[in-house]
Amino acid sequence: MRIPRLLVVADGDGELPLPIDCLEDWVTSGAPEWEVDARRHALVLRSGQHAVRPLLDEDGLLHHRDAWVSLSPVEQALAGVLLDRFGAVVTREMLADRAWPAGVPTRNALDVHVLRLRRRIAPVGLEIRTVRSRGYLMQSREVVLS
Repeated sequence: MRIPRLLVVADGDGELPLPIDCLEDWVTSGAPEWEVDARRHALVLRSGQHAVRPLLDEDGLLHHRDAWVSLSPVEQALAGVLLDRFGAVVTREMLADRAWPAGVPTRNALDVHVLRLRRRIAPVGLEIRTVRSRGYLMQSREVVLS
C-alpha cells in the first residue's frame, strides 16, 4: 500500500528517522506550521507522481488503494479501456468498441454510462476527466493529508 506518511518526531529525541520511502517524511513536534504545511504539500506532489494503479479483477471489482467498488458489465468494459491507458486519453471510439462490440451506441448512451462510471468510482479516489474533442482519461484524485 503506497500511502503518504508524515511522521511527527518528538523534539530532542536523539536519533532522527531516515526515510527510505519517497512517500514518507518527518517533522519535529515543535516545527512551525509553515514547515509542516510545506512537507505535507511535498508529500502530496510526490504521491501524485507515484500513484498506485487501480486494478479491475475478474469479478468486476475495481480496487484502488484500500477501497473497492463493484461495476456493472458495461462499466467494467469502459473501466478496462480507461485502465489500459491509465492517465492517458482514450477516445470515444475506443470506449464504444470495447463496451459495445456488436454495434456502436448513440452518443448519449456512451455519455450516460461514463457519467454513471464517474459516480461509481469517485468514492475509491478515482476520477474520469473529459478532454475536449479528444476523449476521456482516468486518474487518481489528489491525495489530501490532514
